[in-house]
Amino acid sequence: MGDIVILHFGVIDIPYANAPKTMKRHKTHGPAGTETTGDVATWLENKYHIYETYYGMREQFVADQMAESVKGAIENLMMGAPPTTDPFLAGTGKIEEDFKLMLSAKAFDGVIAGFPTKAAQEGVNHRMKSGKGPKNRPSAIDTGLYQASSKVWVD
Repeated sequence: MGDIVILHFGVIDIPYANAPKTMKRHKTHGPAGTETTGDVATWLENKYHIYETYYGMREQFVADQMAESVKGAIENLMMGAPPTTDPFLAGTGKIEEDFKLMLSAKAFDGVIAGFPTKAAQEGVNHRMKSGKGPKNRPSAIDTGLYQASSKVWVD
């Protein structure tokens, strides 16, 4: 029997230089200022189910990208290219890009309960010295680190 292929959504775990204020209220995290993108991704997924919602909205796109990726790897192999170590790499890259674009495009607003978030509507932005930026920014994109560090991969 063959191995099971599992598609994962997550982030590269990077510490925040200045932790978002919303993270300071949650007892499940370490001391304020020690949060990482992994902490934020876990918190966002537990509260809003962003990855789960993305998959539900884009299931056919995800399946198509994975199939095309494997198809391309097989075609390359048949044309004499050396075997790839990850036949899903092209597909996971396109899925990752699509997820990030959907965050920027506010595609989850009105789909996920609580989106747009109050912080997004108020323009909370921890990249700015004042802590405020333009109102009605995309939800889940405060510093941009969560979005930038988002990854999709296969085990």
